[in-house]
Amino acid sequence: MTTDQVTGFPLEGKLQPPMANGEVLFEEAWQSRVFAMTILLYQDGLFSWNEFQDELIEVIGRWDAVNDETRQYEYYDHFSEALNTLLNKKNIVASGELGKRTDEYASRPHGHDH
Repeated sequence: MTTDQVTGFPLEGKLQPPMANGEVLFEEAWQSRVFAMTILLYQDGLFSWNEFQDELIEVIGRWDAVNDETRQYEYYDHFSEALNTLLNKKNIVASGELGKRTDEYASRPHGHDH
């Protein structure tokens, strides 16, 4: 499923997630989770799609501004950073609390993925 099928707004160029045959690709489970969470939070009205897209543009722009050819472009890292920043800016979830919960979930044993 593409972002424009869900949100009505496409993500294009560097804003577009990795795709194949018109479908979003994920290499790791956390990537699909952050993608789905973003869509659900948007659909619940916690922020507009334009707000998220503007934040993603800003995050990618900061990454692009650093002239270091050795860094690899990691789309979902930028996507996650944009979501975290937006949630913090809108006082939905404080970044410290989000970081604490992220660490807590990341430390769970293999096979316990929620």
